[in-house]
Amino acid sequence: MTLDPIPVRAASMLECRNCGAGAPVDEHFCQQCSRILALGRHGDYFSFFGLPRRLGLDLEDLERRFRDLSRKFHPDYFYNAPPAERLASLERSSYLNDAYRTLRNPAARIEHLLAVEGLPPATADQGGAKVPPALLEEVFALNEELDEIRELRESGGDEVTIRTRLEAARRPIEGKRDEHGRRIQELGSRWDSQAAASSDEHRATLKALREQLLESKYIDNLLATIARETAGSGPPTPGSGQPEAESQDPEARSPGPKA
Repeated sequence: MTLDPIPVRAASMLECRNCGAGAPVDEHFCQQCSRILALGRHGDYFSFFGLPRRLGLDLEDLERRFRDLSRKFHPDYFYNAPPAERLASLERSSYLNDAYRTLRNPAARIEHLLAVEGLPPATADQGGAKVPPALLEEVFALNEELDEIRELRESGGDEVTIRTRLEAARRPIEGKRDEHGRRIQELGSRWDSQAAASSDEHRATLKALREQLLESKYIDNLLATIARETAGSGPPTPGSGQPEAESQDPEARSPGPKA
């Protein structure tokens, strides 16, 4: 999934619609009357769960927090409540589900961190299917190999030979994917350890994460192209058209810190 930069507000107060008391934006219930608060414009999934902006999350802890808040926000508990509270429970339940799906997925978690820190999402830059500079060599070699394989297939070449060549073309791309996965893990660990670092160091780490994630997505598109060629479908050459649409499944394999 991709996210636009999020203009996260500075710490502010929410007003309880029941008693009028103020509550910090990260609170879910009024500290004076215990009524559920309207969601307002939150924007930060980490703080919604009461978590720091770290990429190496404890997924069991995240699930515990999710289940606890799910029970507290469940609309059944607000069936006889005033309309404003019923709406607040629905809004918070929906937001909670979105936040949980995002934070439990490593790549989506990085995308959200980029968004709340004000960086553009790790998607193709303007100009469509622009090849990341670090991948030019691999894309050029793959283009040539796929062109030859297509010609071989069109001329009635042996399918075993074709599949063997496709397998050989796939291996270095997979190696590149694994390399990027390790690099993203390293950058995630660096981000998590930079509590005392300067803002410039924080920014540099985030920019490096964005670049590595963008390249990893492009690599996934290359592997998808090879997979379709293996199936005999013959898609556009990678780098010559729009990249493949990103997977919408939040549980799909993706690089990044997992715990």
